[in-house]
Amino acid sequence: MRLRAAALTTSAVLLTLGAAPGIDSGAPLPERMADTGGGSQLITAGAARTGSTTGTVTWWDRRGGRWTEAGSAPARFGAKGLVAGGSRKQGTNTTPTGLYGLPYAFGISARPTGAAYPYRRVTPESWWCQDNWSRAYNRWTEPRPADCRAAESEHLSTYDPQYAHALVVGFNYDRPVRGRGAGIFLHVNGRGATAGCVSVPRDAMRRILRWAEPGRRPHIAIGTDSGRTALTRY
Repeated sequence: MRLRAAALTTSAVLLTLGAAPGIDSGAPLPERMADTGGGSQLITAGAARTGSTTGTVTWWDRRGGRWTEAGSAPARFGAKGLVAGGSRKQGTNTTPTGLYGLPYAFGISARPTGAAYPYRRVTPESWWCQDNWSRAYNRWTEPRPADCRAAESEHLSTYDPQYAHALVVGFNYDRPVRGRGAGIFLHVNGRGATAGCVSVPRDAMRRILRWAEPGRRPHIAIGTDSGRTALTRY
């Protein structure tokens, strides 16, 4: 009985820390994750802990039944760290953890040569509505609708270099919950930590856009090394 209790305790600890039982701890990160979105491309954005503002973005390919690293870059997260996506609140400067789709890319600059991902070019009329009272909440709008206040939205063309190139992260996107947050992207670095997005150097962002193939259904997983927001839990 004591041995069984000890085994159960060990299993509980492993689950809490985000380790997946029965999987080699030295296997590539996607192999140790609970879900990778069902496609054959994946981006992981990992931080050491929820209070971190920096970490690493890695992009992966699945070929021949195995995940292999295609590239990586240093990353920045929200100025207030990371928080579970399901409990995030808008305006908290936190990056939501979880596994999300990547609906499309956009940018102030032209689509990088060789990139195939759906790409919208930013114009002076492009806005991302973050107004909780607007019907366009958490959507690209062009022009900005009357029910979407400018003070509660992002005028995309004014975010340079951040939105030189970006990927929309599908957080709170399909069925937006008011007050949870809007406008979460993977984008080019600004001066420091983000307001909740994930950012990487400009060259890395261009490499990611050239790598991403819509037919391979890439997703992004955002999380920490361990704990309740561990990448391996998503």
